[in-house]
Amino acid sequence: MPIYEYRCQDCRRVSSFLILRVSEPFTPVCRNCGSLGMERLLSRVYVRLSEETRLERLADPTQWGGVDENDPKSMARMLKKFGQEMGEDFPGEVDQMVEEAMDSQAAEEAGGPGEEV
Repeated sequence: MPIYEYRCQDCRRVSSFLILRVSEPFTPVCRNCGSLGMERLLSRVYVRLSEETRLERLADPTQWGGVDENDPKSMARMLKKFGQEMGEDFPGEVDQMVEEAMDSQAAEEAGGPGEEV
């Protein structure tokens, strides 16, 4: 069954649609903002993996060699990858956590409240 991806021309978010019958007319609607201005994307082949395979991939230490636990951006990349492998989608939450961590780190480096300089 073909899955087609479209990008909204208004909010730039990508939406995926499962098309059961190619012979029937289909008009994509953005799932984020409801816009009809959608452009079809050339997408990669999607292969569904078992949960066991996804967990084995996450347990592979070579996948996490470049993760710096003291770098918020590095941790955000790890969280996004982890979420993608587990089939979870939390883009806004991860971005918010990264911003908070970076603000906290910047305050500590600048000698924020509670610290003597």
